[in-house]
Amino acid sequence: MPDSNATTYQGSGVNIEAADNLVESIIPVAKRTQNAECLGSIGSFGALYKVPVDYQEPVLVSSTDGVGTKLKLAFELNKHDTIGIDLVAMCVNDIIVHGAKPLYFLDYFATGQLQPAIAQEVIQGIGRGCEIAGVALIGGETAEMPGIYAKSEFDLAGFAVGIVEQKKILDGSRICTGDAVIGITSSGFHSNGFSLIRKVVRDNKVPLSHRIGSRQLGEILLAPTKIYAAVVQDLLGMFSIHGMAHITGGGLPGNVKRILPDGLMARIVRNSWDQPPEFEWLQRIGNISDTEMLSVFNCGIGYVVVLPANHADEAILFLADKGFTSFRIGTIVPSVDNSQVQIVHE
Repeated sequence: MPDSNATTYQGSGVNIEAADNLVESIIPVAKRTQNAECLGSIGSFGALYKVPVDYQEPVLVSSTDGVGTKLKLAFELNKHDTIGIDLVAMCVNDIIVHGAKPLYFLDYFATGQLQPAIAQEVIQGIGRGCEIAGVALIGGETAEMPGIYAKSEFDLAGFAVGIVEQKKILDGSRICTGDAVIGITSSGFHSNGFSLIRKVVRDNKVPLSHRIGSRQLGEILLAPTKIYAAVVQDLLGMFSIHGMAHITGGGLPGNVKRILPDGLMARIVRNSWDQPPEFEWLQRIGNISDTEMLSVFNCGIGYVVVLPANHADEAILFLADKGFTSFRIGTIVPSVDNSQVQIVHE
């Protein structure tokens, strides 16, 4: 949240009254996300959060991220109410792969000139993302830097912290030969690959009003990143999970390999899941190779779970009951030629 006492509001032409009004409008958003561990109040110099006591060896897991050039589309479409969900998702989805329960979130909003209505839309989205993720929105900062950012533009960064029992940390070391690889579907492009997307759209002079199926391209591109926090907590309570990966920049090959022990490889079957039509459209119109698609985009799989093969079918049904579509997309096998991810067609 913006702090009206912050130095970023002094001597930079900001309307202090407008900044204070923004703070007041954000306080209810933050309060909706908070819990008994939240201490202090919004607008203080630091945000306070009490570490839960029901852990024997608590380990804090933290992550920071942004939403990249997806912001450019928000500017172009003048739609700012979902970009905050992306911000929360990109941070929270990273910490839950370690088996952590997300605790709290902070945001950083930097702009050329503060426009309270837009900032409020963004923070409302952040609040909604925090509600979906089950994290407390406990603070943040709004900075006005006219020499750095254009008047009508802004940038975002987010910071998430979670907690996990030390003996329950997931680092991929439990993954073994024969394990199943389950892919949980994405909600679209999420927040990666937008520099390439924008280039393809620009080079081919495709309007954002262009329809792919029943939806406009602009709507498809701004669809918020799916947040997997709640369903992953449920999975951890029901199954013996050996490893997880958030599929961001680098795609399946670049992210799955980050959790694999030496000597093991994920053999992923390319046609084992239904690739959404927007990916097919982009690949065709941009003349993008399959290798590049898989190394830049999630291609319809936003999150990967590795678990014993005899639990795979049950886990897929469990996810479906929770409203998440998933597929068995591969198997863990001994590595071939030191490769860690192999994409095949069957």
